[in-house]
Amino acid sequence: MTEVIGVRFRETGKTYYFDPAGLTAAAGDGVIVETARGLEYGIVSIPPREMKDEDIRHSLKKVVRVADEKDIRRHEENKAKKGRAMEICRQKIQEHGLDMKLIDVEYTFDNNKVIFYFTADGRVDFRNLVKDLASVFRMRIELRQVGVRDEAKMLGGIGCCGRSLCCATWLTNFQPVSIKMTKTQNLSLNPAKISGVCGRLMCCLKYENEIYQELRKDLPEVNERIRDAEGDLYKVIEANVLTGRVRARKLTGEKDEYGRDKLESEVTAFHKSEVERLGKERRQNQPRKKKEPREGSLQREASDKGVPAGRSGSRRGGKRRRGGRDQGQEPGGRPIRTPEAQGEGRDDENRAARAAVQSDSQPAAVSVPEAGPEGQAEQ
Repeated sequence: MTEVIGVRFRETGKTYYFDPAGLTAAAGDGVIVETARGLEYGIVSIPPREMKDEDIRHSLKKVVRVADEKDIRRHEENKAKKGRAMEICRQKIQEHGLDMKLIDVEYTFDNNKVIFYFTADGRVDFRNLVKDLASVFRMRIELRQVGVRDEAKMLGGIGCCGRSLCCATWLTNFQPVSIKMTKTQNLSLNPAKISGVCGRLMCCLKYENEIYQELRKDLPEVNERIRDAEGDLYKVIEANVLTGRVRARKLTGEKDEYGRDKLESEVTAFHKSEVERLGKERRQNQPRKKKEPREGSLQREASDKGVPAGRSGSRRGGKRRRGGRDQGQEPGGRPIRTPEAQGEGRDDENRAARAAVQSDSQPAAVSVPEAGPEGQAEQ
């Protein structure tokens, strides 16, 4: 067993354990303790008591002394200097054009360091800002980025319940909160109703989650089928987690055109201990209606088979290259013509024009060429 004392550096901050070193202090007394940042002023939250050795994870640092009037006065002076430090830092942030929001300032007890807390959407390059602040304050500068939850904890505020924020009054550690807790408690999924001042899910969703999980055991869900003591089948239409009762409608044994069970209009209430859960009904996979092909798809199908179907601007169908363009086509859907192909096309047009002229000047006659020795037509 080891004697420890609990000290808190912020009103709603975490409690850290120290070695009292034989000093006696009551809860609420000020003490000077040794920390990694040097000497710090703290408030006793847990008076000296015995603790098991296996519960102590790190070596305990000692309490230097119980704070006297001089120490308390110095602590109040450091708090009074926060206002001027906030103004200077905000001005420097504006001069450097940094996208960051200053939250709080804290002086160490020995005035060797000043710590600035800020929030930002991403990483911020504040190296030049630190140099400017060091030239003004003539001491070590530390900029610490915090999250939106820590921002609400430092600044405080009023929650939707009308009371002060839990994190700013008594909540010391942030517990993970998920949207599943909202569904377990049958709360609205409207973000405006389940989000706190910080914009995250409210911490109070965690408080009663375990109770709701216990109450939901063996409670039928909505749209679940149940069987009463007489063997009749019902379908749940409403479930009350707190009372453990459900309201259900009796199944008629018939199906509608969509394959769903038909229900009677009368509603019956049951306690979860009076019914047997049968689970939700699984819908059978019904064959889908085959969609009729559109006119555009018919044209594309005809063009794929080599049948001329007119010019189409669609890019769908056929092999595609990177970027979604058909192979051998221009962006408008027209085939790409090489110089050789273009020359052949012009020759075909010239021959067709000459044939048209000859047909107009000569009488229409059909000449059958004689067959040569090799069976080919002779010109």
